[in-house]
Amino acid sequence: MDTIVLATNNKGKIRELSVMLEPFGVAVKSLAEFPEIGDIPETGETFLENAFIKARAVAAITGLVAVADDSGIEIDALDGRPGVYSARYAGEQHNDRDNNEKMLAEMKDVPDEKRTGRYRCVMAASAPNGTEISADGAYEIVVGHGYKGAGGFGYDVIVIDPEFGCHVAEMDPAVKNGRSHRGKAMKKLLAQWPEFWEKARA
Repeated sequence: MDTIVLATNNKGKIRELSVMLEPFGVAVKSLAEFPEIGDIPETGETFLENAFIKARAVAAITGLVAVADDSGIEIDALDGRPGVYSARYAGEQHNDRDNNEKMLAEMKDVPDEKRTGRYRCVMAASAPNGTEISADGAYEIVVGHGYKGAGGFGYDVIVIDPEFGCHVAEMDPAVKNGRSHRGKAMKKLLAQWPEFWEKARA
């Protein structure tokens, strides 16, 4: 079985993406299996730049095809913030609870009809020989007024899927994957995968 590296230590992302890559007969390793890589500074100003920074660095170090994503949440009432800073919205400690508390506080006086936003994800795949592809996806959400659900990760406990009428953290993982920004980006990436994989191994 062929092996690729998913450029993350986030167990939620690894779980989601491993399931989606299974049909392609690809084994997925995480950054945890390559401790020598260490932290990769995400210095880009866009999700696309950050995704390629990570994918290229991991491919160069491991000699394997690397897939990376950069994702975050864009809230319309906050002028698209926190965007690329979603993971460290409340500070460099990358604490989900603090991030959620900050967002709820900033949205406290925003009326329901203006609490719209979206999760956005850009995925990039990079091969050691320089072959690359990318894809993006968005998942429209509404910011709730408190916490609900025990599933998902990140902001899922405070945002609502307007079509399902429940918090994202309350949704079945398979349903969420089919609707999520990451799921949509991954589907677009997988549509390009056979041609990319052929060139990546040339």
